[in-house]
Amino acid sequence: MSEQRTGEPDDELRVVTQRGLFFEELEIGVRYEHRPGRTMTETDNVMFTTMTMNTQALHLDAAWSAEQPFGQRLMNSMFTLATMVGQSVAQLTQGTIVAQLGMSDISFPHPLFHGDTLYTETVVTAKRLSASRPGQGIVTMEHTGRNQSGVVVGKASRTALFWLTTTH
Repeated sequence: MSEQRTGEPDDELRVVTQRGLFFEELEIGVRYEHRPGRTMTETDNVMFTTMTMNTQALHLDAAWSAEQPFGQRLMNSMFTLATMVGQSVAQLTQGTIVAQLGMSDISFPHPLFHGDTLYTETVVTAKRLSASRPGQGIVTMEHTGRNQSGVVVGKASRTALFWLTTTH
């Protein structure tokens, strides 16, 4: 027997809401690959750089940058960092994070250029229950961003407060 759809809302359909992972679901030592990648554009670079009042010529001045060691403008490293964190949201923190607590060990070992595609992965490096906030846990993650050739362009350690599933 086949079912027919009428187009009317069906109160009996199971609903799945996209979310990140709760504290208990995050596993130490697992690499979470975030896809799709994000191809960086000149517009991204100029808009982010000017919105944040960063007047660094390496991001804005093509003629000047052509004379510098990399021979072209570089993507703003703060945009790279923000995109690395952003790429992890849907898979890890959407609706499951309470607050970001801090970031450390941030590095940009290779520049990202206009036209490069950024792929990010995250490894959970530590987690523990919060001593002062019942129903919440502290998770430390290491984000690594790579360009389309697999070259590491950014790394950052991030600590965040997550909800436990028992509180939701």
